[in-house]
Parts: sequence; structure tokens; C-alpha cells
Amino acid sequence: MADRTVFVIAEAGVNHNGDVDRARRLIDAAAAAGADAVKFQTFRADRVVAADAPKAAYQQAATGVAETQYAMLQRLELGHTAHHALATHARAAGIAFLSTPFDADSARFLAREVGVQRLKVPSGEITNGPLLLEIARLGLPLILSTGASTLDEVADALGIIAFALIRPTDAVPDTDHLGDDRSAAAARLAERVTVLHCTTEYPAPAEDANLRAMATLAQAFGVETGLSDHSRGIALPIAATALGARVIEKHFTLDRTLPGPDHAASLEPGELAAMVAAIREVTAALGDGVKRPAPSEQANRSVVRRSLVATGDIAAGEVFTPDNLGARRPGTGESPMGYWRRLGTAASRAYRAGEAIGP
Repeated sequence: MADRTVFVIAEAGVNHNGDVDRARRLIDAAAAAGADAVKFQTFRADRVVAADAPKAAYQQAATGVAETQYAMLQRLELGHTAHHALATHARAAGIAFLSTPFDADSARFLAREVGVQRLKVPSGEITNGPLLLEIARLGLPLILSTGASTLDEVADALGIIAFALIRPTDAVPDTDHLGDDRSAAAARLAERVTVLHCTTEYPAPAEDANLRAMATLAQAFGVETGLSDHSRGIALPIAATALGARVIEKHFTLDRTLPGPDHAASLEPGELAAMVAAIREVTAALGDGVKRPAPSEQANRSVVRRSLVATGDIAAGEVFTPDNLGARRPGTGESPMGYWRRLGTAASRAYRAGEAIGP
């Protein structure tokens, strides 16, 4: 991402509810909203969660307490055939297809068979060292979410990723003994990894957003940063853009009232489109930081500024004083910043009241 545009990921996640046709419609909605990518989740429930694992509180609120998290995830799996069909549909719709792998086989499938251009590591896997190593060794650019993490945990995760990037054949990552490779590791991280600040709650309260943590991550690790947002509405992604986010990820759904764990904390298509439009507008508004008149201001400079004028008739040779010298619009003549230089000097010619002072 050499330019300064923001990469907007429309997170479909599991909001397809296991329905491939609904997943296609999610792709179409993301493309229509102007997002850069639509992202799903690739997993096998038996490789993610124990059979008797309970649901999170937000999942219980959305889907009830009768079934286990395992049973819920089983219903939300997408098979390999579905992935290929959805990736093809996304290409036809003109939007990048992404998915988050939750195990090494899924990561390899996405990279080698589906052909995704980058991989996303979810917040929940940031301490899953073996998975981080396998994903990093696939050689694709990575987006790492950091929800519920400390800075030290992010450092440990990036250490494993860096080790995999510069020593891809070592079986065991030894980040304490990188030695002369440390500078190379930092450079590779800066080139290949974007770190997303995130608050792991659904919906996430605004008071817990801590958007300034993006700057902390950028300063600590020298990487591009962004926001994976689970808050209600679109205010926080827009604010994050103004703070320099390079990637924005946001859940969306076709209908917030649908059953399922993530619908209630997701945007609907119109809201997604409004968020993308606002992000594009804010990005354009940030500019290059050089303080100078904008092209649109040029015509108004002389209209709103003033010039030195005679406030009464002045004879040739008469001395300029506060009583006969002032400033009036338009600003097409001598700047009033020269007022004090003129005071006490003699007029080189006569001036009528209201006439601009000239050389």
C-alpha cells in the first residue's frame, strides 16, 4: 500500500448463516458499497473449539444457550467448493476476496488453491504461536488483529512472524537469538504486515475503543496500522481514518435482524456504503500536510483580504498617519502588514479617499 488510500474490508464473516446464495449477495453488497475487499472466515469447527465449549455472552444473546459453540460453528462452515464459487463471484463483482483462516490447513487452502492476495490473522489467534508460524511461512502479506492483547503479546506475535519471514526453514522460532537479523526482521515486518487495533466485544463500547493505540502500535513496531471495528455505527472507523489508519475492517450484514452471532453488531448495506464514502472523503481531506493555499482558495484570497488605502484625501508629500491610512477590502494592493513601515513617511503622490496605496 504505497499510496495513502485506506483499504476497506467489508467483513461478511459468518453472516451468510451457512447459505452460499446469501454469501453471494453479501459480496454484491460489499462491491456496491465501494469496499476494497469482502472477507469471510475459513474453519473447521472441530479444529477450533472443543465439543463442549460454551458460547460467548454476546453469542448466547444472539443465538440462545441451548446449543454449544461447536454446534453453532458447524452450522456456519463454508466448504471448499463454496469458497471457490465465492472467490469467482467476487472477481466478477470487481472486489477482492479474503478470508480469515483459523487453522493451518485452511490457511494453505486459501493461499494455494483459492489464491487470496493476503491473509488475515484474527485477534483470538494472536497467542497461537504454531498457527502464526504456519501462516507467516506462506509468504503472503498479513493483517494481524490485536483485540484483547497487551503490547507485549503483540510483540511476541510479531516476533514469530518476523522469524518465519527471514528464517522460513527453521523448525522452532527462536526470537531471542535473531542477532544480526533483527534489522532485517523489522524491515520485513514493515513491508509485509499491517497491525489492526481492535476491541473484542460485540458491539464494542465507544469508551473502550482507545483509537490512539494505533499510534502506539505504529511507533512500537514500525508497521502500518488500522482498525478492526466492532462498535455500533460508523463514527469510529471515520475517526480512525483521520488518525491515520491504513486498513479499516467492519462487519456487515444484509439484515441486522437475522439470526446468528454477528448480525446485531454489523452494518447494513446502506450504512456500509455511507462508511466507505465517509472514509474516502476523510482520506482526501487529510492531504499532504504542506500548509499552502489550496486551489479552491485562490479566487477568494483577494476578496477576503485587505489592502492599505487612504482613509481621507492625502496630498503629495503629506505624511502618512493613523488618521489617513487604513486597510480595506479587496486585497489586490499593498498588504496591511506594511502599515507600520508607511507611518511617518511622505506620500509620493496624491491619493483620494478610499484609493489603494501604491508604490
